[in-house]
Amino acid sequence: MQLIHTKSAFKAITDQLRHDGKTIGFVPTMGALHEGHCSLVRRAVKENDVCIVSVFCNPTQFNNAEDFEKYPRNIERDAELLEKEGAKFVFNPTAEEMYTAEEMKTTFQFDFGGLDQVMEGKYRPGHFNGVVQVVSKLFDLAQPTRAYLGEKDFQQLAIIRRMVRLMNYNIEIIGCPIVREASGLAMSSRNERLSEQEKQTAVNISHILFESRQLTAMQSVSHVQHWVVEQINR
Repeated sequence: MQLIHTKSAFKAITDQLRHDGKTIGFVPTMGALHEGHCSLVRRAVKENDVCIVSVFCNPTQFNNAEDFEKYPRNIERDAELLEKEGAKFVFNPTAEEMYTAEEMKTTFQFDFGGLDQVMEGKYRPGHFNGVVQVVSKLFDLAQPTRAYLGEKDFQQLAIIRRMVRLMNYNIEIIGCPIVREASGLAMSSRNERLSEQEKQTAVNISHILFESRQLTAMQSVSHVQHWVVEQINR
């Protein structure tokens, strides 16, 4: 497996792969990899000639500087894990390599069609601008056959699909099932930052949401919504 740090070297490799007629499966990540990421990599390895993974903690998608600084990072562990899973190339640039000084200061503009105004986007203004900015840069460099993203970040998945459509990328976006811990909690790099009490709260919410799925066959949507809120606030 080869670890790459510059855009020029990365593009030279992906250009050669396409010239050789290879299909490329691409998995964009921010690092701190877990079994959820590994499931994406395994699928990309299985369905393509070559699997490429990016490991880049993107500063432009953080609307909270402290959140960015505290985001877990361990490229040595990530690289070891990716090699075991069969990735052939890992792109691990710095922020300075990915962005000009002007790009770091300017909010990337994109027509979200309102997708950024609800759910997570409602509480993290500018977050999805940064997501589209970095993913479009990565897609321009990798030009993969397929890109693999987890359904855990469902709003992000919907936005990336819109981006691919509006920007005319010839890339198949593959949404992959959520991988969960034994407790039922969706695996996430940010779980490392939860206290035991916070993690238990998250697990309880997960259980409540699973139970609510059973109610939808018998109750109205408004009733189920009321029940979920009531259970969470108990």
